[in-house]
Formats: sequence, C-alpha cells, structure tokens
Amino acid sequence: MGVGFIGFISIIVFILCFSYTLHFIESLQKGDERIAKQSKKVAIISLSLALVIPFVYSLIVF
Repeated sequence: MGVGFIGFISIIVFILCFSYTLHFIESLQKGDERIAKQSKKVAIISLSLALVIPFVYSLIVF
C-alpha cells in the first residue's frame, strides 16, 4: 500500500469525476434538473477526493 496504490485510487476517482461531469452536461441538455444536480454533486465530491487523498497521504507519510 505505497504511493502506487494511492495513485491508482486517485486516477480511478478522477475517471469517476470525468464520467459524472459528462453525465451532468448530458442531463443539462436533456433538461433533467434533478439528475443534473445529483451528477454535479457527485462530480464535485469525487474531484475533491481525488485531490485530497494524495495530499493527506503525503502529509501522513512524509
């Protein structure tokens, strides 16, 4: 469970963020406001996790 594992998790979460961002844009075009709000929240949460997890890990290890 070194930096490679944390990097892998971070990449997976970035991919999820990109996916939900695309889903958010698609929902906006369809006019589905409820799904758009949910997708936006999940995209923001996954982006923040992708940025915070490696930062916290580097603070703990180093």
